[in-house]
Amino acid sequence: MTALASRPAEGAEPAPADRPGRGFWHVVGHACVALLAAAGVAAVYLACVRTPLGQSVDTLMMRGADVRHERVVQVLDRALNGTSLASLVLVCVAAAAIGFIRRRVDLALAAGLLVIGANASTQLFKTRLPRPDLDGFPAPNSFPSGHTTAAASVAFALILVLPFAIRGTVALIGAAYVTVIAIATVWAEWHRPSDTVAALLVVLAWGAGASALVRAGRARITGVTARPNRLAMLLFGGLGALCAVAGLLGIGAVVLSERVVPDLVSGRFAFFAGAAAITAAVAGVFAIWVRLAAGDRPVGSGSVLASAHPAPAAD
Repeated sequence: MTALASRPAEGAEPAPADRPGRGFWHVVGHACVALLAAAGVAAVYLACVRTPLGQSVDTLMMRGADVRHERVVQVLDRALNGTSLASLVLVCVAAAAIGFIRRRVDLALAAGLLVIGANASTQLFKTRLPRPDLDGFPAPNSFPSGHTTAAASVAFALILVLPFAIRGTVALIGAAYVTVIAIATVWAEWHRPSDTVAALLVVLAWGAGASALVRAGRARITGVTARPNRLAMLLFGGLGALCAVAGLLGIGAVVLSERVVPDLVSGRFAFFAGAAAITAAVAGVFAIWVRLAAGDRPVGSGSVLASAHPAPAAD
């Protein structure tokens, strides 16, 4: 597979906004993304767990997963069964090892922080957050999804520690895998769609926070912030926009069916609306992470600053 990478033109000088001393938002912008993602987790919880309408729509999308296509069922079943704790720990250890081998200790530590922090937070939320029975479907709290958190956090860690040249390819593969895992947990009725969306936001919050720490440590290093791969960003943006529109329209129809026109849509329709929303959330979160995880590249050799302060190689 051809690696997706964006390379600057030969001899091109960095834009003024990308020069060393890249400004306030170089570090704080990442921290703001972490705070917004955390606020998103709270918003999803309040809307989908603490309100009768949110619970009923969320549950209907989960219970409507009447998908019996043999090939689809086989893919979803294998995805769930293949996502074991041992396999995810192994990939996580490999990600940290890659960071140390590449002499990017800060990236290795950040990858470990985001994986441990995201998964610990998810387990804490699942045990501590109450889920009142507002829709007549009593069930223990499943918010957020542990499987989705584990898969997304490991994918984020690999994107962070691998060389910049292949991050676009890894991001696309990782996003596809996480999408299948997230939808499979809803299909198996382990989780509601809101559980998976919240899990993605938990991972983004920890990833953005870890990235802010890396940026803070490199704030005074001469270099430029590399641009993320355009093709990967275009695919995430296009697919995410299409699925977001489909998901919003579908969920709107489900809400009408619940409150205004009974039996307007079927349970299967509700499930596919939830699946579209999940796909849009994965595309959006991965697009943001690819942008945040963009590596540092040296300033051109003709730069006075470059000669005074050598820059690190690209991440």
